[in-house]
Amino acid sequence: MNKKDPQRLDIVSSKASYSSFEGFKRFWPFLKPVFFWLVLGVILTIPVGGLDAAVASFLKPFMDNVMVEKDSEFAKQVPYIIVAFTIVQGICIYVSNLVNTYVGNRIATNLKKDLYKKLLLADISFFDKNTSGIVINRFASDADTATSGLVSNTKLFLSKFWSSLGLVGVLLYNSWQLSLIAVGVLIFLFIPISIVRKKVSKSIAKSVRYGTQLSSRYIETYSGIRIIKSFNLQKILFDKFNVNVEELFKISMKMTRDTNWLGPVMHVVTAVGVAGVLYYGLHLITSGVITSGTFVAFIAALIMLYTPIKSIGNNYVGLQTSMLALERIYTVLDLYSVEETEKQDRKSLKGIKSSICFEHVDFSYDGHRKVLKDISFEVPVGSKVALVGNSGGGKSTITALIPRLYELDSGKVLIDGTDIKEYSISSLRDNISMVFQDNFLFDGTIRENLMYGNDNATEEQIEIAIKSAFLDDFVKKLPNGLDTVIGERGLLLSGGQKQRLAIARAILKNSPVVILDEATSALDNKSEKIVQRALDKLMEGRTTIVIAHRLSTIMDADKILVINDGKLVESGNHAELLEKHGAYSVLYNSQFAFKNGQTEQPDN
Repeated sequence: MNKKDPQRLDIVSSKASYSSFEGFKRFWPFLKPVFFWLVLGVILTIPVGGLDAAVASFLKPFMDNVMVEKDSEFAKQVPYIIVAFTIVQGICIYVSNLVNTYVGNRIATNLKKDLYKKLLLADISFFDKNTSGIVINRFASDADTATSGLVSNTKLFLSKFWSSLGLVGVLLYNSWQLSLIAVGVLIFLFIPISIVRKKVSKSIAKSVRYGTQLSSRYIETYSGIRIIKSFNLQKILFDKFNVNVEELFKISMKMTRDTNWLGPVMHVVTAVGVAGVLYYGLHLITSGVITSGTFVAFIAALIMLYTPIKSIGNNYVGLQTSMLALERIYTVLDLYSVEETEKQDRKSLKGIKSSICFEHVDFSYDGHRKVLKDISFEVPVGSKVALVGNSGGGKSTITALIPRLYELDSGKVLIDGTDIKEYSISSLRDNISMVFQDNFLFDGTIRENLMYGNDNATEEQIEIAIKSAFLDDFVKKLPNGLDTVIGERGLLLSGGQKQRLAIARAILKNSPVVILDEATSALDNKSEKIVQRALDKLMEGRTTIVIAHRLSTIMDADKILVINDGKLVESGNHAELLEKHGAYSVLYNSQFAFKNGQTEQPDN
């Protein structure tokens, strides 16, 4: 994570920052709920692996008693014994898979819950500074990558560990001399594994980076398809996509080149081990040190021991991928969030009795360039205050500071004389309803979107909100009424209908403070008039702060604040500001034409 900016995520985390003990300590809260099943899964790997050794050990008496001594009675028993062992092993494998899958899925589910909660509590600045691709990969994909790889590879490792332990026991029992050769050659595996480890980390890091960018491309295409087609951007975007996907291809091939040689090396090492055993084994047989049955049992156990070692390269890559995903998860869980670090003894805001006041407020998004400079003003309770001024001057930023979507650099925002930082964030936001220019609607029904404003709303309250927002006629015409599905982001509604639904949601919330951020600027004249009537209903009896581009909508405001380039340059009502012939007057005259020496009156 970038130390200079605690809200910006690095796309990848290519280097482990925790010791084994610290890593286990961080992972323990996710292991604890499934600890019993985890232990059971570990125990089940013992018979799964150990029975390999049991089957191999039966080859010696079979060869010596049946092939050499011609013991027919024993010969009849051996097949049944081997089948019985295999059935028991099969049952253990099935139960082990069931248990380990449960453990893996439960850990992944709990990780996703914690990560999603972290996402919901993240500061707005986090979303300003990280792409949607990063969010999807770091908050969704990494949980599956980490747990699936860890569980599957850990289960494989444990079963092969017990299998190897038992098989080494069989080797030593049959011939300690041959065991020294068979196990001794495995020492040479440590060198190639250490080489692969360094290369894998870098390749995985690059793969995650380009995979994240690719996810962003898909999301951008989905969200911006109208712009893409309107501006004929298909070729430009495909070229960018092509660069990303080709880079991923190159990284995949590099990963293959850097890691797949480990498999052939394992084959060579194990082949040397087998050759050494065959060479020296013949000497031991001819000299009478071991029997033919002993040698066959030894070779069988050796092959069973070497077989999983040959595929260690793929397992190692999978394990490294999972460990790096887990590191990235820890980075996300360590993110700073104002809501999470808020003290529990905060006051609860219950309505506004006096005013909202800004005192010498400075603010910057990046910690360097000031967006607001020494802003001071007061909004008396029950009044309507409008913010106007040049685009990018800081109007929306001012309104975002009231519900603490961002934190101030300096100065104070007070409600009834108390710094808003002394109120709990949840109670502060409960007292504020916001309607934006582009209001977000959730995939679902009209009723569901309304009730996000008040999940305990009665049918009567919903009906009042619908009528107040002038949506009742529209809803009556729908086949399913309030239970009509509106699609993702309200895709099936017009711009005016979306705004009125957002207003109805705000009415249902019934907060004492209303903030309107250019709520009608994107609408045509007809829709604007209907929406403005709905807004008038919303503002009745409430303290209102309005950001407006069209001055015709705020001429009746109790106070108008002119914000230019982050500074409050003028304040007063409409008439007072016109008499000053300052910034507001210039803005007003630029919007309304002159006819015969008189100002054309704006539409009301």
